[in-house]
Amino acid sequence: MKVAIGGPLKLGFRPWVEGLENVPAEGPAILASNHLSFSDSFFLPAVLDRKVTFIAKAEYFTSPGVKGKLTAAFFKGVGQLPVDRSGARGAGEAAIKSGIEVLERGELFGIYPEGTRSPDGRLYRGKPGGLARVALATGAPVIPVAMIDTEKIQPPGKVMPKLMRPGIRIGKPLDFGRYQGMEQDRFVLRALTDEVMYEIMKLSGQEYVDVYATAAKRQLSEAAKAAKAGEKQQQ
Repeated sequence: MKVAIGGPLKLGFRPWVEGLENVPAEGPAILASNHLSFSDSFFLPAVLDRKVTFIAKAEYFTSPGVKGKLTAAFFKGVGQLPVDRSGARGAGEAAIKSGIEVLERGELFGIYPEGTRSPDGRLYRGKPGGLARVALATGAPVIPVAMIDTEKIQPPGKVMPKLMRPGIRIGKPLDFGRYQGMEQDRFVLRALTDEVMYEIMKLSGQEYVDVYATAAKRQLSEAAKAAKAGEKQQQ
């Protein structure tokens, strides 16, 4: 499945890549990436020789009908694991557990520290719970990754993707062995996450916003509702 999907992606979009030598040929590692588009989880694995496992919503694997089965087969084929996100805390714990299991098998685990896609192309504050806890629990190196221009390929509301060249920059592995055994210290979790986000910012060239992307999305939604209500009042 990886070959069937990765081949056409590379042929059609011709993504450029920098820093492939920073991904180890074997052994566990965490790929921590910014998140601009739904397609990020496909372009990154497409350019690597090794399998990368990401976390995906359980709904992608449980939808009924033929379309649902095809969607489930697709996500399994590109190496994504289902996580039930019905409860925020439960979802977080399930994602951490899954990430640890992937790394203990000596594989690559992909994670988006922002927790959700950027609403406007800027880089938002990383959530410390997932990335930091998985890194400290396993001792696996963290490799910062920057996806470039993937949000321009299929903007929200567009059905057909635009054929253009996205980019991927892969940074040098970060070793957090100095924090080993300190995964319960929230200041350590914050420091580790901020260090990774700083490296992603340098690689991507994005403007950094020191708030969570989920909060920014909520503010944008509320602003849009307020603007719509204002238009109705004027009418």
